[in-house]
Amino acid sequence: MFKLARRWWKYVTAKLTSSFNEGADPKVQLEQAIMEAQDQHRRLKEQAANVIANQKQTEMRLNRAMEELEKVGSNARQAVIMADDAQQKGDQNKVVEYTSAAESFANRLIAVEHEVDDLKALHLQASQASDQAKAAVLQNSTALQQKLAEKQKLMGQIDQAKMQEQMNTAMAALTEAVGEDVPTFDEVRDKVEARYAKAKGASELADQSVESRMLEVEQAAINTEAQSRLSEIRSQLGLATPGEPEAIEAPVEAEEA
Repeated sequence: MFKLARRWWKYVTAKLTSSFNEGADPKVQLEQAIMEAQDQHRRLKEQAANVIANQKQTEMRLNRAMEELEKVGSNARQAVIMADDAQQKGDQNKVVEYTSAAESFANRLIAVEHEVDDLKALHLQASQASDQAKAAVLQNSTALQQKLAEKQKLMGQIDQAKMQEQMNTAMAALTEAVGEDVPTFDEVRDKVEARYAKAKGASELADQSVESRMLEVEQAAINTEAQSRLSEIRSQLGLATPGEPEAIEAPVEAEEA
């Protein structure tokens, strides 16, 4: 039962995630991805800074230990010299005191030498870790710069994709029905062409009918009668009929005196 509930929860989570990603704005998601990458780089730099700080602290401790080692060694040598000088002078009390001091300095010298060896090993490890941290920061910084450069390219592609989707939608609307009450352009064109073709066919039938020929004959008769009447009027007025040459009168000869 527990396994079934867990599988159901994983399924619901995956489904909701898929639905969210489908409806999410890619520009917003891109900004979120860049912000997350920047946050990761910031955390990496903080961790690297801690590693480098530890290496610096180890280096300072090693330097102090080296200075103390040199100082203790110098004091031990000085105590031995002073004990030997007291021995030559026959001052046994100072010989014992200087010898005891020399032994104390020698014990401290041994302890400091061990500390120096340990610090050297720690400093080597810290230096290696510091170099690795610096390399990781540099590599991640380069990757972040590439992401920032690619972000501009992706932003442009997102805008182009939106414009292309809008163009595709507009082109698809040209071939789809605009609405239930509004015909499409293709439907209107087909209707106009059908009406024009029908009118053209009716006109051709009318031109070939008997009634059409009878009208042509009647019109021709009317035209002939009108031309005849116009000819009579011109004759009465002494005018020449258009298209006919006018009569040329013969010249009158002068009578002889």
